[in-house]
Amino acid sequence: MTDGVVVALGREALWTVLVVSAPVLGLGLIVGLCISLFQATTQIQEQTLTFVPKIIAALIAIMLTGPWMLQKLTQYAANLLGNLHHYVR
Repeated sequence: MTDGVVVALGREALWTVLVVSAPVLGLGLIVGLCISLFQATTQIQEQTLTFVPKIIAALIAIMLTGPWMLQKLTQYAANLLGNLHHYVR
């Protein structure tokens, strides 16, 4: 394997992880921002108020985008294993 192939595989793996995790992280970011604005306006500083909605939002995002995430990950794994003979001599 050449250095270029290793870099390309690493780049593809990082891109796949970024794309797959984006819906869950994005929804958690939006919910966290809304909760922070709510806490700032009402001056309620309860610690559990931030965690419970984020966990619920993450679970909802996983339920909604779970099949798409699984399809992307299996597509990446099939591509990697299908081209394995090109990487190993």
